[in-house]
Amino acid sequence: MKDTLETLTKCVLFKGLTMEEIEKLLEGVSISLNTFAKNEVIAIEDSKCISIGIIIKGKVEIQKIFPSGKIITLNTFKSGNIFGEALVFSGENVYPSTIMSIDETKLLFVHKNDIIDLCKKNDIFLNNFMTVLSDRILMLSGRIRNLSYETIRKKLAIMLLDEYKKQKNIFLTFQCTRKKMAEILDVPRPSLSRELVNMRNDGIIDFDKNIIKIIDLDLLEECLID
Repeated sequence: MKDTLETLTKCVLFKGLTMEEIEKLLEGVSISLNTFAKNEVIAIEDSKCISIGIIIKGKVEIQKIFPSGKIITLNTFKSGNIFGEALVFSGENVYPSTIMSIDETKLLFVHKNDIIDLCKKNDIFLNNFMTVLSDRILMLSGRIRNLSYETIRKKLAIMLLDEYKKQKNIFLTFQCTRKKMAEILDVPRPSLSRELVNMRNDGIIDFDKNIIKIIDLDLLEECLID
């Protein structure tokens, strides 16, 4: 249990709480710890979401599986991350995608009724939960905005400009792969690679592995202008 509590101190839902405070907060709460083998399905698309999942150990992927058998990875979560928080209280609380363990994974599930009780018991937890929901809404709004741009260059430009604001540096470090970046932008990976090369040839950016350097910020902003 000590390892679990230590991980929870790194979870955004329990930010600002000590291990002792978390342990006391969880007293009387019906939590369940489950272990999943590598490549085991945790939740299948269209199944009911009645709990928030907290990753104590391992990694999970959010996958969209098409009838053809094609699989697209929408997101990857690691230890301390959570999933299901935006679904559990919705009117149609079903998973829109499949959740798969990609390592041996230990998950802590908290039922939605217990989430309500935790919010009542502790103002810090309540504030953290509201922050998580707000951040998720902003992230989804950003993705929708990115998808509204009709060209790959515009989608790339807005992503790079957003990262420039966050990282406050012309050298942008990306943790995701080119494949993942292409999935986020909803474009084919080869097309993304070609556009990166085109933007480098136009003197807008340069790149090496997971680092993209903004060469000319004005030209990058002009990419958004028709």
